[in-house]
Amino acid sequence: MITGHGGNVNALAQRLGCPVDDIVDMSSNLNPLGPPPGLEAFLAANLNKICSLPEVDAGDMVAAFARRHNIDPDRVMAANGTTWFIYTLAPALVAKRMLILGPTYSDYRDGCAVHSIAYDHAMATADNGFVPDLDLVAALLDSNSFDTVVICNPNNPTGVLVKKQAILDLVQGYPDVRFVVDESYLPFVDHAQDITLVGEDRFDNLLVLSSMSKIFRIPGLRTGFLCAAPGVIDRFMHFFQPWSVNALAQAAVTHLLGAEDETEAFTALSRQFINGERSLFAKALDHCSGITLFPSCACFVLGELEPPMDAPTLCTLLGDDRILIRDCTNFQGLSSRFVRFSLKDRDTNMTLAKLLKHHLGGEMGLDRGRG
Repeated sequence: MITGHGGNVNALAQRLGCPVDDIVDMSSNLNPLGPPPGLEAFLAANLNKICSLPEVDAGDMVAAFARRHNIDPDRVMAANGTTWFIYTLAPALVAKRMLILGPTYSDYRDGCAVHSIAYDHAMATADNGFVPDLDLVAALLDSNSFDTVVICNPNNPTGVLVKKQAILDLVQGYPDVRFVVDESYLPFVDHAQDITLVGEDRFDNLLVLSSMSKIFRIPGLRTGFLCAAPGVIDRFMHFFQPWSVNALAQAAVTHLLGAEDETEAFTALSRQFINGERSLFAKALDHCSGITLFPSCACFVLGELEPPMDAPTLCTLLGDDRILIRDCTNFQGLSSRFVRFSLKDRDTNMTLAKLLKHHLGGEMGLDRGRG
């Protein structure tokens, strides 16, 4: 099921009649500094691995992840991207009804729909900066028969981070409900090692999805991890197909997990860079009359447009400028007034800000932004 995904760089290039490389893709949430130095050379040197079958269960990759995070390898599983886990949640957990904190990534919803599982959303709103109302979540759990809750943290597309203890309070308060926390964008957050729930082994009802694709800019390798109680891992392994993670992906991830000093330095540099660019981008649009930016702790920023401008129109205008952004119309809980920008290098970010001012009608005399 492919219903809720965003910009298509190939389609835009075809519309403009230009090479794909001429398009600046600010719709995909990837580290502008990645991949890490040396990774492409490593992949080239290990290309011969595609001539043999990969390890059937990605066991070395799992062991490397467990060592890196100092956890029991029986609590870890690797797969062909976190998407595989998302679409396997319903059958593996024998879920009956899911509660999804939104507005958020559409695959959580689509993963329910493909298995005909009932779901609902606990929607945050623009009035509160899209910060989730956890009291509402608790009330919904008290009054409804939800058996699974999905939380993207930090959230896509809003960039909002829920505090670690707030999530743990819910996990502890509702032991009969499974809580799935997707931390795919957490590596972009300062002190992520203190925020992650990967090492929390006190609760059998907590499942954590972890990804290296975004921070290391390797989405094409398709890798992801699930951290959960051994019994839960066994449930997912029931659906696992042999050789699901390709040989080159296994080699690359094992290499990155083993190079701790290098990858930690790269991650720290990436956070510093993105924090600075996000601040400068918001400042450049402080007085822009047609858009409000929301605070974010990730590598992307959500914006709300003022009428008469809408997301499809702005995407077309920026597309003509050979810049692709994310139209958020198809995020449940948002509308055609919302767009998302994935940060790039300084010149690209400032060029986008300048074009936004042009297309949205200039500047105002006072700061009206939220972020």
